[in-house]
Amino acid sequence: MDLGTQEAILRLVNSYGAEKLLVVLGAPDAESAEIAAETVVLGDPTYAGPLAEAQLGLDVYHILEDEVRAWIPQEIWDSQVGVMADVLDGDEIAVAVRGMRERGASSA
Repeated sequence: MDLGTQEAILRLVNSYGAEKLLVVLGAPDAESAEIAAETVVLGDPTYAGPLAEAQLGLDVYHILEDEVRAWIPQEIWDSQVGVMADVLDGDEIAVAVRGMRERGASSA
């Protein structure tokens, strides 16, 4: 997650509160999805960005998780996400993000 995105998330948290935000990731693999999820839940693991040591505890999902897919109309899913859902390992990505959500919930 780049520094500009981290700044934007921190600004939104400061404006609206963490309990009113939900982060939806689109990372292409489990490792990058897990790092991005960790950043918004427990803080930037690289200690390089605005979210270093910022344990925001945000709700975080990946676009390929079933819960998110259920929120998206089928025609939008097909045109915007469908092809990527066919080539990415959505199950592996979902496990990584779900694991970080659970870590965040257990540390709250």
